[in-house]
Amino acid sequence: MIAKRGRLHWQAATGYGKRALIETTMGRYKALIGPRLRARSFTAQQTEVAIGRAVLNRMLATGRPDSVRRKNRQP
Repeated sequence: MIAKRGRLHWQAATGYGKRALIETTMGRYKALIGPRLRARSFTAQQTEVAIGRAVLNRMLATGRPDSVRRKNRQP
């Protein structure tokens, strides 16, 4: 498919872009929080992941620029 239609069409057809985003997110989580869970019980693991997710989202939000798009620009 890549040879016939190109890499971008292949990515759209297979959903590769979404997979790449998920892999990037998991890589960030593992780099910042750690590669494994420390809690032993399932409920404690759920809490640990929720806290890690909140920390990661807050860290990413601080570095994300605010984007403003205007449809009708007036002078």
